[in-house]
Amino acid sequence: MRHGRHPHGRWLAPLALAVPVLLVAGIAGGLLRAGVPLPAAGGAWLGGAVQAHAFLMISAVLATIIAVERAVAVRHPLCFAGPLASAGAGLAQLGGAADVAAWLAVAASLAFVAVNAVIVARQRAAHTALLVLGGLCWAAGSLLHALGASAATVVPWWFAFLVLTIAAERLEMTRLMRRRPGASWALYAILAALLLGAAVSGLLFGVALAALAAWLLAFDIARRTVRAHGLSRYMAVCLLLGYGWLAVAGLAWAATALGWPLRDAALHGLGLGFVIGMVFGHAPVILPAIARVKLRFGWAWYLPLALLHGSLAVRLFGGAGLLAAGAAGNALAIAGFAATVVAAALAFRHSPSRQGLHGTDPS
Repeated sequence: MRHGRHPHGRWLAPLALAVPVLLVAGIAGGLLRAGVPLPAAGGAWLGGAVQAHAFLMISAVLATIIAVERAVAVRHPLCFAGPLASAGAGLAQLGGAADVAAWLAVAASLAFVAVNAVIVARQRAAHTALLVLGGLCWAAGSLLHALGASAATVVPWWFAFLVLTIAAERLEMTRLMRRRPGASWALYAILAALLLGAAVSGLLFGVALAALAAWLLAFDIARRTVRAHGLSRYMAVCLLLGYGWLAVAGLAWAATALGWPLRDAALHGLGLGFVIGMVFGHAPVILPAIARVKLRFGWAWYLPLALLHGSLAVRLFGGAGLLAAGAAGNALAIAGFAATVVAAALAFRHSPSRQGLHGTDPS
């Protein structure tokens, strides 16, 4: 590993400070919404975090992280305008400037589309086109949000952005696999139904999510790599668990559209079980590429993963009395994962053999 200055350090440094703040605020808002008591010292920003929980977690935190990864891939300073704008949107929201935050998110989403259009020009492929389409979903949701649309109208577009981005990532990872005839067209049909559902039908949106879960379980390489060892197995476990929650979320989303009281299962099965589960699985590979930090893999990576999925099951299936406990477990899992990443970086730096994620599993 080279220890020189990171070529994008001047842009990454403020983002490295802003994103943890926004993540803590978003999690705090979610905890209060779930009934977890927090110290009153949070002040007015905490009330804003409650109201803007989805905005903070999707348009400020996750979108910024995704946009940074794309900006590093393009390697042009202007590409960091998008993640700086999305992080700024989150900070503006916490500062009480909701209108400014909403329009900054619109600008960030359009910048993300532009960056991915550059990537498509360099590499014309299905997965790069899906990234552009995902960015357009983020832009659609952000514009609707800025214009005052209801959460029920906006949130499906924001989730479509995340789902399409993850689908693009998995398509890229498995593009060399041999699939059955028609598998790719089936995926495109499912994603088209997802977009149509985001626009007009919660029932169709949920069905499309469940269908995507089935497609990923059938065709993703994780079915094979789960029999491997070390990091490959860990990533596969993350993916397969995430696909299971995607199926649960899709069914719950469709049921909610039919009048069943399963909104929390729909939103958090998708947002926590699938999206954050994918973050846990991909971060050990993406973070070193972005931050040039080597990580050491070991059995401890499974601890926050088990806590995330276990606490989510408690939250969604344990009844109203366990909602707060499950939400607290979700927050601890995310904090535990962050601590694991830091510990893995320190462990690699002080390891005599310096066998990182791509070396032998020391466990």
